[in-house]
Amino acid sequence: MTELVTYSLQDGIATLTLANGKVNAISPDLMASFNRALDQAEQDKAVVIVTGQPGILSGGYDLKVMMTGPQAALEMVEMGSRLARRLLAHPFPVIMACPGHAVAKGAFLLLSADYRLGVDGAFNIGLNEVKIGMTLHQVGIALARDRLTPPAFQRSVNNAEMFNPQGAMAAGFLDQVVPADQLMSASNAVAQQLKGLNMAAHRKTKLKVRKALLDTLDAAIEIDKVTGLN
Repeated sequence: MTELVTYSLQDGIATLTLANGKVNAISPDLMASFNRALDQAEQDKAVVIVTGQPGILSGGYDLKVMMTGPQAALEMVEMGSRLARRLLAHPFPVIMACPGHAVAKGAFLLLSADYRLGVDGAFNIGLNEVKIGMTLHQVGIALARDRLTPPAFQRSVNNAEMFNPQGAMAAGFLDQVVPADQLMSASNAVAQQLKGLNMAAHRKTKLKVRKALLDTLDAAIEIDKVTGLN
């Protein structure tokens, strides 16, 4: 793995740590490394924990890439959409251990996991695209509609409302909020619990439960290629 995503395997649990600058920008290189790490975790038949740096999971897509032009931005967003779909269909449980802020694509990572933990503190979690002048893409809308509560979906997608960790849990971005110094121990405890699942049954059931969403995402990816980010 490259240093953008480090991979650690212990007792059947693969921990993927994102590290790309102060805001853990989601770049094409990071996503390529992320996909390689998921390949390795699948080969290792491991439950997956994804985490970031102290204080942040990710602040979203790499703006430097966005600024290089519409085609580069579209290709990066498509790559991110396919990563979200992959996480939702991953054959082993995926846990997000969010150490602080999760904004834009960082928040979509939370919406793509099987279980999400966040930490207490003055952190922002949510979708800020409308606030920064971006029309949300079809994949993002579909994913948010499926995973957020109906009121939070409207407030998050249309109004770019940001939530503190407790509000994010009520909205549907998180399943549990813990003290920062307990994040990884709590995440490992969840992973140990999920290790007890019959993984074949988990995989087959997950694909049945999410079939409509996955089909919608497949169609949305193709629509986003045509309509772009307008």
